[in-house]
Amino acid sequence: MPFGLTNAPTVFIDLINCIFHEYLDKFVIVFIDDILVYSKSEEEHEQHLRIVLEILRHKKLYAKFLKCEFWLQQVAFLGYIVSADGITVDPSKVEAITKWPRSTTVTEVRSFLGLAGYY
Repeated sequence: MPFGLTNAPTVFIDLINCIFHEYLDKFVIVFIDDILVYSKSEEEHEQHLRIVLEILRHKKLYAKFLKCEFWLQQVAFLGYIVSADGITVDPSKVEAITKWPRSTTVTEVRSFLGLAGYY
């Protein structure tokens, strides 16, 4: 679905949330077109992946294999690092904030506050 159309992203998000509704916050997190599958063990993860991939196949939705990452111990997701140890801010984002050049205009200050305020 081309996301250039005005309502296309909203329709797609609604579709993905509907098809994964039963599994959201149990072992699936969806953000727009990113699907994060998390599990406590490798065996459980295999089952979870199978469920997610079967749903996608059944609904005739396809994931681009080159953009997929499987069996990760930690993953960067929406500016955070998610792992079995918990959720932390992505170090590259912290570095971007600490190395931000001194703002000299109102626009630059707003831009910095937008980034820093997210974390």
